[in-house]
Amino acid sequence: MPPRLILALALSLALHASLLLPEAFKRSPAPPPPILQAMLRLPVKPPQVSAEPLLKNTLASTESPPVVKPPPPPKVPTPRRPPTTKASTRHEVEAAQRKLSEHLYYPEEAVARGIEGEVRLILTVSDNGSITDVHVGVSSGHAILDKAAERAAWAMGKVNWAYSRELILPVIFRLE
Repeated sequence: MPPRLILALALSLALHASLLLPEAFKRSPAPPPPILQAMLRLPVKPPQVSAEPLLKNTLASTESPPVVKPPPPPKVPTPRRPPTTKASTRHEVEAAQRKLSEHLYYPEEAVARGIEGEVRLILTVSDNGSITDVHVGVSSGHAILDKAAERAAWAMGKVNWAYSRELILPVIFRLE
């Protein structure tokens, strides 16, 4: 090592030591932390509540008025739905998939990234056939495909041929 470099290193160490060492000796040790003490108290019992109310209605008579029962509401006939069988459910799913295919698109980002998957949507259908709720029952694992399937299901509008209140609709995204 060159003598100039050794001299520079020695001067640097001496300078730093003269500045830092007095500070180290001036500092006093930190005081010990305060001692914490915890105590448990028994819960306070709530005051006894009397059966008599705080405010009394002195204006009301002691006799209670006769209770008049309102007439029952008129019965509205509900539309009869045919019984749901496996064949009718399969027919509903196939019809829903045909209608969904009119509104479904494969997201460009998913195509570019080569993403495939299957989403199972749960459609809630009202009595008049309109879709009242759509949510993902089983995700494809990719939010892009899940959102595209949900948007297409909402775009279907009405499903007049559906007799089920809820319909599980599989939506398959495959690249060919």
